Amino acid sequence: MDETATIATGAAPDGEDGSRPTTLLPASHLLRISAYWLGLTAIDSAVNIVVQNRINFDRTLMRDELMIGTTTALVGLAGAILSILIQPTVGYISDFAVTRWGRRKPFIVVGSLLDVLFLLGIAYSNTLLALAAFVALLSVSTNIARGPFQGYVPDLVAEKQVGLASALVGMMQIVGNVTGVLLATFAVQAGNLPIALIAVAVVELVTMASVVLRVGNGLPPRPREGRSWARIARETWATDILQEHSYLWLLASRFLFLTAGGILFNLAVQYLSQVHGLPQDEAAGAQRTMSILIVIAIVIVSVPAGRLSDRFGRKPVIYVSCAIGAVAMLLGALAPNLAVAYLAALLYGIGGGVFIAVDWALMTDIIPRASSGRYMGLSNVATGASSPVSVAVGGIIADIVNRAAGMGVGMRVSLLVALGLYVLAAVALRPVVEPRRGRAARRDAAVVG
Repeated sequence: MDETATIATGAAPDGEDGSRPTTLLPASHLLRISAYWLGLTAIDSAVNIVVQNRINFDRTLMRDELMIGTTTALVGLAGAILSILIQPTVGYISDFAVTRWGRRKPFIVVGSLLDVLFLLGIAYSNTLLALAAFVALLSVSTNIARGPFQGYVPDLVAEKQVGLASALVGMMQIVGNVTGVLLATFAVQAGNLPIALIAVAVVELVTMASVVLRVGNGLPPRPREGRSWARIARETWATDILQEHSYLWLLASRFLFLTAGGILFNLAVQYLSQVHGLPQDEAAGAQRTMSILIVIAIVIVSVPAGRLSDRFGRKPVIYVSCAIGAVAMLLGALAPNLAVAYLAALLYGIGGGVFIAVDWALMTDIIPRASSGRYMGLSNVATGASSPVSVAVGGIIADIVNRAAGMGVGMRVSLLVALGLYVLAAVALRPVVEPRRGRAARRDAAVVG
């Protein structure tokens, strides 16, 4: 057995005891794993910006300016529904998959290759219907990869590395978002939107190959015990999950937090054009500046946030991130100029970087390890749904208020709604019972024994 496989399978042989792997992964493997998130989230943000720019500025597709937000929401609706259904289902199926590449990797490869095909479809769509159809198909393919990959990470990471791995995962997710933004905004200013989607397809393929070829297979599959694949797929949605109260409250908190931030991030083009009156090329430049500020903030805070959560607990750090996010939305809503909007983006990056770094760690702390594909896939229902819901909530509110109070007022009100969602995210986190870790957990176990 090669070294990578040995390192990756340090847990109990059958993976059924809920334990983590015990052997530490090399730093290079942690980086490779987290880098695939960069590839996946770069796709999300690039597609989001391409769709926003087509709907906001391409009058051959969109003629009614007072329906921009609603149309943007409708284009992503089918993709959101498919994401909710596919990711946890395929993730759970992968818990039982028996292949020479392990239980996760084949899904990651197939999903990534299909992503390339559907990205090309989005790049060259000439009608709203075609654009919406390829966005939906991309949701199918990308979630075939995401569901199993969500479970792959807990398969590999030892307890001592959870804080660091969580920080790297969170950082790469946001850096991936910003990478997609940078590629897309340069493409907007160059007048060549398809090149951005081709570029993110290449990024995903490179990061996928780095994981599949160089990182071990993880835990062995769970036994099917004669069950059909259809039955296993149905079991993904079995009601036993309702007994995991902390898990469900954490899903609610994650959904509310990401929806709040998504109102600014996913509707940045609409915010900059309507609130600050920027034309398309200037809006692209301003969005790029905001993205650079976001990534700087994330690079600075992600690893320290993960380390702090190891020491002081996950929940206190997440509460801080909710407070920072709420302040960011308030500044964005009241911003009289771009300088204040940039400050809001910087705070958004700090809050988002802290949250994503620590939230993932808390999620892996509380899920049943043997079914990590199922539980991590279901957790990404909150992640996947938050983006289209943020577009729907923010966009529709903006359209309604713009009609009543004038263009630009609507997006300011949408950001105030986002502030309220951050508050609700903190409230939803309160019932979550955070497990004790490290010395404290071992001491408790010794007392019980």
